[in-house]
Amino acid sequence: MPNTAVVHGPAGPSAPAGAGAAPAPGGGTTPPWDTTPLDLDAYLTRIRLTGRHPLPPTAATLRTLQRAHTAAVSFENLDVLLGRDMPLDTAALQRKIVHAGRGGYCFEQNLLFAAVLERLGFPVVRHLARVRRGSTRVRRRSHTTLVVEADGRPWLCDAGFGDEGPLEPVPLAPGATVTTGDWTWRLDLEPPAGPAPEQWALRSLHPDGWFDVYAFRPEHHAPDDFESAHYWTSHHPRSPFTDRMVVQRGDDHVRHTLTGRTLTARYADGRLLRTELAPDEVVHVLRGTFGIRLGAQDAVLLQQRIAELP
Repeated sequence: MPNTAVVHGPAGPSAPAGAGAAPAPGGGTTPPWDTTPLDLDAYLTRIRLTGRHPLPPTAATLRTLQRAHTAAVSFENLDVLLGRDMPLDTAALQRKIVHAGRGGYCFEQNLLFAAVLERLGFPVVRHLARVRRGSTRVRRRSHTTLVVEADGRPWLCDAGFGDEGPLEPVPLAPGATVTTGDWTWRLDLEPPAGPAPEQWALRSLHPDGWFDVYAFRPEHHAPDDFESAHYWTSHHPRSPFTDRMVVQRGDDHVRHTLTGRTLTARYADGRLLRTELAPDEVVHVLRGTFGIRLGAQDAVLLQQRIAELP
């Protein structure tokens, strides 16, 4: 898959950890993640990179993998909506996303993606971020993102945010930007604010200026931290995912979102196209526009659940 991104930023490694960069990937005392169940060949087939071995741990490989993953796997919360258990171990994520042809939300997609990267030899640090979506209000940490080392420098690598997420890695350096197709993202290092330490902020360019996507601090988290954040996000009534369907997918030119029964196509020039779907049209859109594999039983359950929602 060709690399179409234009990257701007410091050419060398970003500042040391004391000056704002993420801790050295793989360092610290964070407990190891069990990624041994991963079937790398099956994953590569799922994202349509069959036969691409070898894949050395380079920045070019990282771009290729993230591009392929975001093109093949949609953001979706269908299991949350159906009240199902959603384990985060590698075997469970592989069964759902790789073998069942489903999508997932950030915890699922980026933790699976981290396992893939580590299997290929990339040093990876998993982070919890605070979603902003245009606001600087401090919210709980409800997003999983990754910092990955390649070619001697750290990169922000996020394959699971959905519509506003970058399609390719962004150099972890203050002011670094990446342009992919019609979309541009920037990373800024925000200075300490009172007792809060400095943090990284990911922003995407909208017609009216820069739009805050999320922010995170360069610190390690244990697997239990992700389990706790995942449980709140998938169960708490204040979570944006427990009472409505949220499905998202972006490419070089358009971002598709399905929120409830409203299908939206958004373009970089600000154009919005909205379509209200009937309950029996939703499954067709999930399978077609978002490429989600749904069996007959799941299709019926989803139609029933959607009809119950306001």
